[in-house]
Amino acid sequence: MPNVALIILRAIFVLVAAGLGVGLINSNLFPTSPASIPFVIIVVCLSVAAAVVVLDTLVRPKRLETMTAIYFGLIVGLFLTYVAQLALTPLLPSNPQVVHWIQLILGTILCYACISLLIQTKNDFRFIIPYVEFSKEVKGRRPYVLDTSVVIDGRIADVVETEVIDAQLIMPRFVIAELQGIADSSDKLRRSRGRRGLDILNRLRSNDRVDLQIFDSDLPEFTGQPVDMKLVLLAKHLNGKVMTNDYNLNKVAKLHGVIVINLNDLSNALKPVYLPGEATDVRIVKPGEEPGQGVGYLDDGTMVVVEGGRDHVNQLVHVAVTSVLQTSAGRMVFGRYDGQATKTDGKA
Repeated sequence: MPNVALIILRAIFVLVAAGLGVGLINSNLFPTSPASIPFVIIVVCLSVAAAVVVLDTLVRPKRLETMTAIYFGLIVGLFLTYVAQLALTPLLPSNPQVVHWIQLILGTILCYACISLLIQTKNDFRFIIPYVEFSKEVKGRRPYVLDTSVVIDGRIADVVETEVIDAQLIMPRFVIAELQGIADSSDKLRRSRGRRGLDILNRLRSNDRVDLQIFDSDLPEFTGQPVDMKLVLLAKHLNGKVMTNDYNLNKVAKLHGVIVINLNDLSNALKPVYLPGEATDVRIVKPGEEPGQGVGYLDDGTMVVVEGGRDHVNQLVHVAVTSVLQTSAGRMVFGRYDGQATKTDGKA
């Protein structure tokens, strides 16, 4: 999606360049004959403006709050113009009109370049000037950097809609590219997962209550790094947190001192707590790995390993909880069959 602010800025810059050309024609610095000279002046001014815009578009687009970019861009541009004027004073001609027009043209180009640079560097600008913070950072909330797995999973959209998360969500461009690659896969399962991820992303973007930003910057430290490492480096760069379901990414991020929000951990934390000695009913669906064990599942999907449950497959049994194992991959409940069983029809 094109940056409307940049398009408007470039259009204004071209119009200002045309105005400078008209001003040069009326300044009597150039002869008015032959009649083609005014036309050549206008063409030269527009050509210079077009060349500056083309050079600017070669830089990968970035983002910044427009008004902040204009204020600081003008200040820095005018300051650089003043410094350039002092440096070039010995080289400038003695004609005051010529000096005036050189300053005007130089100031226009420098102001445009500074404003354009700031518009495209939102995420880096606040680190250059630490006391300039935007609304989310002022409140002390760290942004959440989303990875591919958490978007494909889809629960992030439900969590955000509960408004329990009010910090900014950062979606890196390289993660979107990975989602698109998965969605274009020849494998049917991968293709459906990729398309689900893109649907979840569109759902987040269409929610007015969600502050979702696409991170376009290509940091130097990204060179040659895999996607997981880029996520960790980006989170460190933004002083944010990684939100993921990937157990390996969870471990890598913690090694680099980056805070990780694992949706599986969050989901497990919200599940009912079973303490040793408590009892529950569970249907045995299959034999376990060890002799005499049966395996069942609670309504929330928690696996229950039942000692003495192998002979009661497809039966609803009463289980006394003996221990609970909690990991980032999920929660497992271990229990013991207490002698009560009811036959079922095999349906969950």
